[in-house]
Amino acid sequence: MSELPDRHVIDTLFSGHSADPFSVLGMHQTDAGIVVRTLLPDASEVWVVETQTGRQCAQLTCHDSRGFFSGLMKCDKPFRYQLAVTWHGQQNLIDDAYRFGTLLQEMDSWLLSEGTHLRPYEHLGAHGITIDGVIGTRFSVWAPNARRVSVVGEFNFWDGRRHPMRLRRESGVWELFVPAACNGQLYKFEITDAQGALRIKADPYAFEAQMRPQTASMITGLPPKVAPSEARQKANGFDQPISIYEVHLGSWRRHTENNFWLSYRELAEQLVPYVKEMGFTHIELMPINEHPFDGSWGYQPLGLYAPTRRFGTRDDFRDFIRAAHDAGLNVLLDWVPGHFPDDEFGLARFDGTELYEHSDPREGYHQDWNTLIYNFGRREVSNYLTGNALYWLERFGIDGLRVDAVASMIYRDYSREAGQWVPNHLGGRENLEAIAFLRNTNRTLGQVIPGAITVAEESTDFPGVSRPPASGGLGFWFKWNLGWMHDTLDYMKLDPIYRRFHPNLLTFGMLYNYSENFVLPLSHDEVVHGKRSILGRMPGDAWQQFAGLRAYYAWMWAFPGKKLLFMGNEFAQGKEWNHDISLDWHLLEGEDGWHHGVQRLVKDLNHTYRRYPAMWQQDFDPQGFEWLVVDDHDNSVFIFVRRDRAGNEVIVASNFTPVPRHNYRFGIHQPGRWSEVLNSDSGHYHGSNSGNLGAIASEEIGSHGRAHSLSISLPPLATLWLVREAQDA
Repeated sequence: MSELPDRHVIDTLFSGHSADPFSVLGMHQTDAGIVVRTLLPDASEVWVVETQTGRQCAQLTCHDSRGFFSGLMKCDKPFRYQLAVTWHGQQNLIDDAYRFGTLLQEMDSWLLSEGTHLRPYEHLGAHGITIDGVIGTRFSVWAPNARRVSVVGEFNFWDGRRHPMRLRRESGVWELFVPAACNGQLYKFEITDAQGALRIKADPYAFEAQMRPQTASMITGLPPKVAPSEARQKANGFDQPISIYEVHLGSWRRHTENNFWLSYRELAEQLVPYVKEMGFTHIELMPINEHPFDGSWGYQPLGLYAPTRRFGTRDDFRDFIRAAHDAGLNVLLDWVPGHFPDDEFGLARFDGTELYEHSDPREGYHQDWNTLIYNFGRREVSNYLTGNALYWLERFGIDGLRVDAVASMIYRDYSREAGQWVPNHLGGRENLEAIAFLRNTNRTLGQVIPGAITVAEESTDFPGVSRPPASGGLGFWFKWNLGWMHDTLDYMKLDPIYRRFHPNLLTFGMLYNYSENFVLPLSHDEVVHGKRSILGRMPGDAWQQFAGLRAYYAWMWAFPGKKLLFMGNEFAQGKEWNHDISLDWHLLEGEDGWHHGVQRLVKDLNHTYRRYPAMWQQDFDPQGFEWLVVDDHDNSVFIFVRRDRAGNEVIVASNFTPVPRHNYRFGIHQPGRWSEVLNSDSGHYHGSNSGNLGAIASEEIGSHGRAHSLSISLPPLATLWLVREAQDA
């Protein structure tokens, strides 16, 4: 190789079309001897300095006024060097990015190409490292079809000519070590794509990003691992009490003076103590991944590895998680691997081809949300997503993931008419690649993070969502019971006079209850888009609405399955949720009223529920539930018993009419004196305060096929919880 490359090679460097800058730039052995070449736009003078001695070895000659320098060294073998560069009369000593060798190790390159790398985020993205005593940042990005990729940022004046990257052809990864690039600096990737067009892309693996509408990535160190404690692992168990408070951080509460968001630190100070006081066991955060559009609520993310800057820094978010753990709360995170928006700075046509998405819109475009669908069959894409799931659990201490819109992932014909979808290779409607991805992700998390859980929002009857992959399931730990939610809300919105004709809406859930491990959700989806608030669905006057809501909540907390309640529902917010403003906390100001009563009820439900193992220990075992009265349709009365593994029982009795039922007799298994540990009609909750004076004794009078019975007063639109006093002692 000659000392000076031909003019065409130099032109490709300046035009941003060089796919192999390392073949030209840096130190090379040539026929003429050791030569150093560098591209430094706007530089007026460049010297090569021997690092070890600080001696100026040679001044480089400017062969192109745009900033291409080259020169022969008076030596026989390569050596460590720096460049003394004069810009605008000021000399700077810099390290040459093109004197360093390859970065990605052979095994990591192999695993990334195979799509089986457990932690791809440890090698792709931006990572601060020290090489040969030089501090800087290692950049890596997967763009196999790009013609050229440069890293641009605050460290090089956003000039794509200065740091073109090396292509590792075996993996399609472009890499470069940039000396002196440091944490806190912004960057992007400037890509000459497969068609020759210029694209400026944010880093898919960025650990932090700018606040919208700005879109740059930020160099941030990989956060340290967070080991799950034994208590947190146990709290996720199938036989443990789980009551989840679902939160949208941007609208739980806002600053009253300017309607601005609370920060992560303020949320740690206000939200965490509130959730703990209310007795919930878990906080579930609607997606906090960086996303461009507030109105997507986070469900259209583009920065999967970056917590949104809306509320503070990445480390602020870690502090929020730590505060929740210190308060004894587990944290679940909404996770969206089902789709992503097509913003130009994001993943769409990343290297000029449909790299992360499908090229056929019948497979790769969500008509409902105007978003793109990941190509789960591409190994690198599924690895990107599975690695992301592990990242949140391992690096932030997230205790579990709630996976959004699973049905849209596992069915190719989801929300599509005939002819608008492509069958799988077997001719079926299942997305076999997505199913394999979900199984692999759940299996990976279960093997690597003890006690972590995943929860599926899956709206169909796909079999075995919460069953192990080995038995044909998807491998989730829990599934939202959307059928229960719709049925029971449909029942509660009926005028009580008509409820007698629809008892199946309350009882049908038990027919399939043990087919999955269910969570009973009253989520954000049920209080938006014209559905009204949960309170607003209750019929009748204000008294009946609040009474019906309290009876319903007490029924829900007693029914088999873990619990989830969206923020605002715990104090009966009367209007639909609006993500742009705070919850209606003013309803709890002033004189004590109905909203206070509902809030106190939810608090007592949580604490009482957690007190009695019968209410949660056998949620998924038929031994944990039995109907005592299920056929009294005329009175709309339902009574069942919950049972723990030791045989202790809690009796739950509901009257879903505004007519009190006095001297209501039903058979029981365990004679004795039964305490009324919860009454949704209590005056404490602003009910009518009718009931059984705190306790009632059984009688040896047969009823409902049982030798002993209770005769109780059932308040109007109310649910009672009864516990035998020997158990409560």
